[in-house]
Amino acid sequence: MAGDNGLAQTPQMGWNTWNSFACDMNETVILDAAEKIVSQGFRDLGYEYVVLDDCWSAGRNSSGYLIPDKEKFPNGIATLAKKIHDMGLKIGIYSSAGKWTCARYAGSLGYEQKDADLWASWGIDYLKYDNCFNNGEEGTPKLSFDRYNAMYEALNATGRPILYSLCNWGVDGPWNFGPTIANSWRTNGDLTTVWDRDNANCPCSELEGLDCKSPGGYCSVMNTINKAAYYPSKSVPGAWNDLDMLQVGNGGFTDNEAVAHFSLWAALKSPLIMTNVMSKIDPPTLSILQNPAVLAVSQDPMGLSAFRIWRHYVDDVDEYGKGEIQMFSGILSGGDQLVLLLNAGAKDREMNASLKDVFWNDGRSCGTSDKVYKEWDIYDLWANRMSNETANAIINGRGNGTSLSERAFNVTSMGGAKKVYSQVPPSSSKELMGSKVGSVKARGTVTAQVKAHGVAMLRLRAQNTNDEL
Repeated sequence: MAGDNGLAQTPQMGWNTWNSFACDMNETVILDAAEKIVSQGFRDLGYEYVVLDDCWSAGRNSSGYLIPDKEKFPNGIATLAKKIHDMGLKIGIYSSAGKWTCARYAGSLGYEQKDADLWASWGIDYLKYDNCFNNGEEGTPKLSFDRYNAMYEALNATGRPILYSLCNWGVDGPWNFGPTIANSWRTNGDLTTVWDRDNANCPCSELEGLDCKSPGGYCSVMNTINKAAYYPSKSVPGAWNDLDMLQVGNGGFTDNEAVAHFSLWAALKSPLIMTNVMSKIDPPTLSILQNPAVLAVSQDPMGLSAFRIWRHYVDDVDEYGKGEIQMFSGILSGGDQLVLLLNAGAKDREMNASLKDVFWNDGRSCGTSDKVYKEWDIYDLWANRMSNETANAIINGRGNGTSLSERAFNVTSMGGAKKVYSQVPPSSSKELMGSKVGSVKARGTVTAQVKAHGVAMLRLRAQNTNDEL
């Protein structure tokens, strides 16, 4: 399986060109983003991949090999890759399992080994592999598997570890075959900067999304979550459900919605691939993307996605006539438990989850876990969110851009941050735990005030452990 390549043992983190630049990306854009990822401390928090999306090539040469666009990449991509590597980062590239890419550049269908060999020779570390113009080779899981497996085998044959990210939009149920060949697979159509709205361009209902034939794009956060909630068990270390790239910082969301979006992606173990313009990042965006307590959930070494335990509709609705609340629960390393309360309604509300709900998926029989009879301390993972003043200082270079990671982790490299994530607990830090906000008695109820279109993201730790803060 893909996990055998040793990559993505926790969900991959990085940055991609598409949502902000589309075909207007070039060497300058990419190097500028990479520099900001380093200087603003993102690398040291685990954001390690810089991915070139569509529109980088200029067709094939007489030998059938792809060639870079010389105007966009005058020094070639191998040279660009070396510069990225010299920054302590990794580089990714894009193609499609079709005749053309989605922007109608040369695709890789039928050229899998030539393209994989070329990328390996350039020093590429990551491939995002799309689904456009696939010559009709879809419609059954076997057809899709065969087409994507061809590139899997080609990448493996190069001998270079290259993270393999399928982007077939959930067509033919990639969560069923993806874990055997890929490090991640898209579960749905393209995500947009909309919280919750039906869109004719994202035509599949959440249940149709389990075997969606026409996933489209312009999918909202809630549409995406309500599809992905049905198959969290498909994610395992080395192979992840991909809910699409992050839209934090790209406009459209309220602050509550952006926080919820990031929290849900972390809880469900989706890759965290930023797409905002790094040179124009604002303090609220930086403080969301750099929340170490939420990143510790994403990068928890157990690699277990949160499960949706319940979902209820509520009377208060927004302008689109929708309103619902949900509760997710997930196991974290060291015996801790994640509780995420999602309020998709139009007004703030108090939300509750009994310990029986929290541990519904735990133990020999649903709802009867011994953990229900313990007492737990409750930590709010957003309570210590970075202030705008601190974030602005990092953005403007008034101080060390790695100061957050140094303060939180006492490390100065991405590898060090990954190591710290893997040690929590028992090696705890307050930055990784958020702030203690209360406790819950045995057989009791977890309660939180949750803003409209927002979440409460809580970490429970059993009382009287050897790792109390």
